[in-house]
Amino acid sequence: MCATTVPEPMESLPARSPGTPVVLDRQEGPFGEVVLRERGEHFEIIANGCFLMDTSDGRSERLLIDVALASLPAGRTAPSVLIGGLGVGFSLVRAAEEEHWGRIVVVEREQAIVDWHRGGPLDRISGAALADPRTGILHTDLVAHLCTATERYDALCLDIDNGPDWTVTESNESLYSPAGLAHCHDRLTPGGVLAVWSAQPSPAFEEALRNAGFSGVRTEEVPVARGVPDVVHLALRAG
Repeated sequence: MCATTVPEPMESLPARSPGTPVVLDRQEGPFGEVVLRERGEHFEIIANGCFLMDTSDGRSERLLIDVALASLPAGRTAPSVLIGGLGVGFSLVRAAEEEHWGRIVVVEREQAIVDWHRGGPLDRISGAALADPRTGILHTDLVAHLCTATERYDALCLDIDNGPDWTVTESNESLYSPAGLAHCHDRLTPGGVLAVWSAQPSPAFEEALRNAGFSGVRTEEVPVARGVPDVVHLALRAG
């Protein structure tokens, strides 16, 4: 992968209107192009021309973590969580803010995104969370990790696409397949929770979760300014 391009200091950037995006870094990796843009006070991540996320809200990314923790069996001590996708860092930050979590593992396949958080423009969002001794970053593909790992987690909080029906790359589609959901099921402890972020509800994915042996399947919605709400799909591995 290409080396990270260090952006110019903010004060040296040309004057611009708040609605005009400015590219801070653009890298070509094994899965295509990833771009970090600044728009006014906010950052945006674009992958292969597809808008992934920005820092303008973050409620649904935080909800991904909150509902996973709330869904775990009462009395579970220091539960571990795997966060699939570092993104702009909101889910990681939320997890690190919650003292009840034990080990926090983030799987991110794009080295550029990791670099933007470690000493790059996104450090001001996630710096403290990355410094938390509970936090670890795995630079690998999530789908491959779930398929080959042996460690189990109390929660899997996955946010690598715009949803099960709108994947960033074709290779991600296997995550939502029967085989992919079986791997998710295997990586959970008894009573563990799978939480999957989506830009829109997916009844077909809910059915796929039930067919994969998950129980307690439900969907939490987060209203947005325009269009259908963001959602978090939830499912439990039987205890």
